[in-house]
Amino acid sequence: MDSPAQVAVVMGSKSDWETMRHAVERLQEFNIPVVKKIVSAHRTPDLLASFAKEAEASGIRVIIAGAGGAAHLPGMIAANTILPVLGVPVRSQALNGIDSLLSIVQMPAGIPVLTLAIGEAGAKNAALAAVAILSLIDPKLKQTADVLGAPLPDA
Repeated sequence: MDSPAQVAVVMGSKSDWETMRHAVERLQEFNIPVVKKIVSAHRTPDLLASFAKEAEASGIRVIIAGAGGAAHLPGMIAANTILPVLGVPVRSQALNGIDSLLSIVQMPAGIPVLTLAIGEAGAKNAALAAVAILSLIDPKLKQTADVLGAPLPDA
């Protein structure tokens, strides 16, 4: 893509890709430039901090962060940037993603992380939320009246 990425899709480990790829695919449907990155809150904290602090200057407007288990990634990114951070809980083996959900959703006041559903649905909805946020500065991304006014099929 020629233009700089507007959305970063980051994950704590390579194993999170199976979930997070759904966000990337959805963003690509809207022709939104996206960067994909593995950034671990636990294994690469310095990389995480520099990525989050430099994201806005590099053209990123929204960060989608997926993590499983302790799931500190979205909150740690939010602590280091003013950009909107959308947290996607990745299913874990131990608690089927409930641990991830609680880790992401229960942020202290002052560190907002918009939290989506566990797994694939959360990744897809995070991409759609990013599109909605970007539509505030890019009117071409707004849903058309055709979609909103489409007739429902007869039952």
